Amino acid sequence: MSPPDREPAHTLTLLTRAECGLCEDMLNELQALRARHALPPLRLLDVDSDPQLQRRYGLKIPVLLLDQVPVCSARLDQAELLRALRDRSGTA
Repeated sequence: MSPPDREPAHTLTLLTRAECGLCEDMLNELQALRARHALPPLRLLDVDSDPQLQRRYGLKIPVLLLDQVPVCSARLDQAELLRALRDRSGTA
């Protein structure tokens, strides 16, 4: 049994909705950003699959969450995402 020697991996979650053009745009931008920067794994989640998420985010989608904390919505804010990743990695 060895002690953990690194932080748990971060997770990105993209809250989407069927037939959402902005969601598709943000997903495409994230994939392009991934080609230039190391990003955590991305999970897609339909906001309508969970009544609590639907109530909380409603029409604000797409919403990008880093470790369940909103980073941006509607459009990808690359600078904010990269800043949030740096901030999270810098804390122990």
